[in-house]
Amino acid sequence: MARQQPGVAYSLTIRAEYENDPGMLGTLTSAIGDADGSIDALDVVSVRNGRMTRDITVLASDVEHGNVIIEAVRKIAKVKVINVSDPTFLAHLQGKIEVHSRIPVETRNDLSMAYTPGVGRVCMAIHDQPEAVWTLTSKANTVAVVTDGTAVLGLGDIGPEAAMPVMEGKAVLFKEFGGVNAWPICLNTKDPDEIVSIVKAISPGFGGINLEDISAPRCFEIEERLKAELDIPVFHDDQHGTAVVVLAGFINALKVVGKDAGDIKVMMAGVGAAGTACAKVLMRYGVKSITGFDRSGALSRDRDYGDNKYKQWFADNTNPENLKGELGENLTGADFFLGLAGPGLLTKEDVARMADDAIVFALANPAPEIYPEEITPNIRVMATGRSDYPNQINNVLCFPGLFRGVLDVRAREINEEMVVAAATAIADSIPEDHISEDFIIPNVFDKSVPRRIARRVAEVAHETGVARRSRRRDQKTYSPFKVR
Repeated sequence: MARQQPGVAYSLTIRAEYENDPGMLGTLTSAIGDADGSIDALDVVSVRNGRMTRDITVLASDVEHGNVIIEAVRKIAKVKVINVSDPTFLAHLQGKIEVHSRIPVETRNDLSMAYTPGVGRVCMAIHDQPEAVWTLTSKANTVAVVTDGTAVLGLGDIGPEAAMPVMEGKAVLFKEFGGVNAWPICLNTKDPDEIVSIVKAISPGFGGINLEDISAPRCFEIEERLKAELDIPVFHDDQHGTAVVVLAGFINALKVVGKDAGDIKVMMAGVGAAGTACAKVLMRYGVKSITGFDRSGALSRDRDYGDNKYKQWFADNTNPENLKGELGENLTGADFFLGLAGPGLLTKEDVARMADDAIVFALANPAPEIYPEEITPNIRVMATGRSDYPNQINNVLCFPGLFRGVLDVRAREINEEMVVAAATAIADSIPEDHISEDFIIPNVFDKSVPRRIARRVAEVAHETGVARRSRRRDQKTYSPFKVR
């Protein structure tokens, strides 16, 4: 498997001291370059007694590659490595989120209104008119990011504590891209009954629930039960967020290759939560031929799936030719490969058997099923889940704008129509004449995208009857005082 490109996620800052002689900086940078490191920044720390101290920030491919770079610097005569720091770890010190007050508490009057005795009157207003909770508390703009830590990124079952940095990151993205307050709820249980019970119990304080990194098939049951038992939207981002952005990229990729959704042959690796949701949304969009693969090969109607009703559904509703065998041998003539499985799953020989003008979405993270450097000329459009290649399929394009629209109209649920609306809003963010092989999905930092998604999702929520208020920010005033 090819070494991935150096990136900021594996950056390191080497503090090096050396004799300030002509050519020493060049020797140092050349050693880093020879070790395939990419220098991101050079900063002078101090110059004294004929010695220079610099901080050299270098992008590496992974931790092992970082150690190779450090060792290359250590081997240079007259250079002393003082210390090495990791900017990613430094960014996580004390966590990435905190609570800020929206009102000042600087005087006795401030305290009397924010807390006792004034707050009691507000409590009773909500008691007498329960719908006032949406106006008089933070509920209307707050989402719970709920996990049990069993399916974290590509790391697997690492537990609720280790999942916290991801959930905090999710909260940061909710706020930065959607203006939505979000808080990590990391649960020390894997029992679906307990998870459902806990989420129901905390739901009064939230306007929506974002389920995250819960392993399949439990995630399906948990989502289904919560959607049925709560009157606020429940969204499993690993399923539906992924599906939204995949569909958005797929819509524009089809425009590049000039193929129709109903005519293409899709091969999918990974039929867990994300894979199942992607299959459903692609079928809703008009794809007729999808075949999924797991570790045992194609999901055909001849296999026994035991009590896994979700794989049974996949087998019953996809694979129209009832193909059998491994992924590689079935890629011949395929128009679209969607990878949601693991690194290095495909070879050059595999993708070379695909159709002309084929599409490959290799979305395993951080290492994809195949790197863009390895694809063959018949692959017209390539996407990954990484930020250092074109066409990044990233859920951050979906969930902030989706929840913004949902919360704006106080939707009871997120239905299939709203999911497709979010995908088409993302796809339509790129003007037709700008779409190309390397530009099928908008930049994650394009702030117009979440606004576009929010508007369209809110419209569809009204059209499908799940909205409880106008999207206009007209707020009813709750007060005990009578106006004649």
